[in-house]
Amino acid sequence: MPPKSKAAAAAAAAAAAQPVAVEDLFTTLHRHIEAGEFPQAVKVADQVLAAAPGDEDAVRCKVVAHIKSDAIEKALAAIRAAERLPIDLSYCKAYCYYRQNKLQEALDLLKGQEETSAILQLESQIYYRLGRMNDCMNSYEKLQKFKVESMDLKINIIAALVAAGRASEVQATMKAQKVDLSSRALRDTRSFELAYNSACSLIENKKYSEAKEQLDLAKRIGKEELMVDEYGDDDIEYELAPVSAQLAYVHQLQGQTQEAMETYNNITSRNLADPSSLAVATTNLISLKGTRDAADSLRKLSRLIEKSTAPNQLQLIESLESKLSPRQKEALYSAHVLLLLHANKIDQAHEFVSGLLGMFQDSTFPVLLQAAVHVREKKVQKAEEVLSQYAEKHPENSKGVLLSLAQIAASANHFQIAADSLSKIVDIQHMPATVATLVALKERLGDSNGASSVLDSAIQWWKNSMTEDNKLEVFMREAATFKLNHGRDEEACQLYEDLVKSFGSAEALAGLVATSARTNLEKAEQYEKKLKPLPGLKGINVESLEKTSGARPFEAPKPMEQDVTDEVKKQKAKKRKRKPRYPKGFDPANPGPPPDPERWLPKRERSSYRPKRKDKRAQVRGAQGAVSRDGTSSASASSSSKANQATKAPAAAPEPPKGSNKSRKKKSRS
Repeated sequence: MPPKSKAAAAAAAAAAAQPVAVEDLFTTLHRHIEAGEFPQAVKVADQVLAAAPGDEDAVRCKVVAHIKSDAIEKALAAIRAAERLPIDLSYCKAYCYYRQNKLQEALDLLKGQEETSAILQLESQIYYRLGRMNDCMNSYEKLQKFKVESMDLKINIIAALVAAGRASEVQATMKAQKVDLSSRALRDTRSFELAYNSACSLIENKKYSEAKEQLDLAKRIGKEELMVDEYGDDDIEYELAPVSAQLAYVHQLQGQTQEAMETYNNITSRNLADPSSLAVATTNLISLKGTRDAADSLRKLSRLIEKSTAPNQLQLIESLESKLSPRQKEALYSAHVLLLLHANKIDQAHEFVSGLLGMFQDSTFPVLLQAAVHVREKKVQKAEEVLSQYAEKHPENSKGVLLSLAQIAASANHFQIAADSLSKIVDIQHMPATVATLVALKERLGDSNGASSVLDSAIQWWKNSMTEDNKLEVFMREAATFKLNHGRDEEACQLYEDLVKSFGSAEALAGLVATSARTNLEKAEQYEKKLKPLPGLKGINVESLEKTSGARPFEAPKPMEQDVTDEVKKQKAKKRKRKPRYPKGFDPANPGPPPDPERWLPKRERSSYRPKRKDKRAQVRGAQGAVSRDGTSSASASSSSKANQATKAPAAAPEPPKGSNKSRKKKSRS
């Protein structure tokens, strides 16, 4: 190739030195952004800013390109560099804080901003992360006036409704959004996220069969979409891990524990799942296993939790802290504390609970865990004190706390505290289980008047209730029986009479006749006429029956011996097979190693028993006076052997031992 001439080289250098037009740079910048080449877009934006410093479009393109490249710190640096310019980048800065999980700082930046669709969407996402679901739904409701037609927005609305405990509103909301949740429509839109969120709403409404169908559909649609995008098998399994975990949860709720455990084990062992799905599968698997392998379960959960730099404060690992919802965090932390209690690590449980009390100040679950730790320490009064103090400070949010207090107090025979706790829960005051428990507690306290007033209050409440499943008849019947057993015949009679007039029950009529016979004989005779006559009693003379000494016991004829043996054989043949009774906490599907069949035999009778061998090295050998291994002399050994012989034959007078030559020499020298 011939060398370039000097004139051509000079022309090329001049062309390179000549500045490129800003319009051409923006054209290049637009091309890179459309192609998703964001690092190249940042370089071109820097060239635009070099040619036209302070250009607002170039600054915005640079910041957005950094965000799209997941370079959040560089985006914040570009925003700080442009603070002296008259450009409002507060939305971009808030989004960067949102990505860094600095949620409160991001929310503060959005306050006072004009409510655009972008601002409201970001605000709703921040509220969702913070667990403020009512505020989140308010932001989504404000978005309705902008008429944003986005599938992501519709998916997020369903997720927010489910998280806010308003799953019953999903169907109506989606109908207003013109979203068809049928299988065919979901397949046409090819959005498995929508099917997944729809399944979550069905789970909250306890429609497990329909939820399973939606999850299966979501898995099929998602697999088809990812295969079109040329994802590998492992990548597809990773992307669909949330659907698999939720499907296993449905199996768990339906009692199909084996299928659920297989899915959970597959997710946790292969590690082909995002961190949040892995945490959910681990927590649910531990709840299925219960107290079995508590140490192993504790190790698995400890990998998901780390101590914060602040004292008495806990946090999840970085990949989970911003991914799990508050409810999921509560479940994970609760499982960890319960496992610590089962492992008898009381000090660690105390430390853990103290951290949770500071983190979840508006929630009841740390207080319940704190009470559980005190109960495990057998400090029941301390647990009662903790729960009662919380109930006094937060009466509007203390239903679960009061129920736990009642259970703990009743187990400790503190019946008055248990009854007072139940009496404070207004919305369940007249439910059958609550009334039955209160009556039993009052009877234990010997307060029959209080028990009777509880029943009277429940009857009055159900009389004014307009519910379809009215329990008035049940309460009146039980109250009449209670009053009859406690000598309140007139009150019982009145209740039976009300039952007959209101419901016309034959059982109540019989009770009314029997009760009225004690208090008002005329009324008893009046109502006795309404009883239906028993068949076969017309030909019986009642007066003659009263004069007899009573009915004789009926004796059945004795069968022949052959009949007896045949009957015994039939009974043995029909002897039903009983199901084996397993110990508490035993899982027949995973029995573990079989027990030792010789465990009830004494050790000497077991096949593995080996008697201890006598130590022959302890025998004393050598001349008289030699020192043995255990420090005793041979003389003492010989004396003991002679003593043993003395028991067999009369002993002769022992001769004095002859001294050795050395001893004689010593004596002669002296």
